[in-house]
Amino acid sequence: QAQLVESGGGLVQAGRSLRLSCAAPERLYSINVMGWYRQAPGEQRELVATITTEGTPTYADSAKGRFTISRDNAKNTVYLQMNRLRPEDTAVYYCTIDRYCEGNGCYLLPSWGQGTQVFVSP
Repeated sequence: QAQLVESGGGLVQAGRSLRLSCAAPERLYSINVMGWYRQAPGEQRELVATITTEGTPTYADSAKGRFTISRDNAKNTVYLQMNRLRPEDTAVYYCTIDRYCEGNGCYLLPSWGQGTQVFVSP
């Protein structure tokens, strides 16, 4: 698995914003889809947003209109701008990539970051 490093989580009041970042090692190339999932206590991990290499995003209904996913292919980094946060957005947010190449090989299994905690207070 590729080592993904997330940052940007924290405690914020409802209605405020946070920006999450996730960096994959610079030596990787041909990274396919990058994305964000989240897992609240006692809940299953769920999709938040994904973005293709070309920049086409997909959002969960809960994220539409409030969250924006973007990526910088030169830096192997994906971002999640979260606006108008709600208490129900409280969760651990995980970054993922679904395919990448490194050296002479390519890997099809998804890689996950360690997660970054987002807590939204009422």
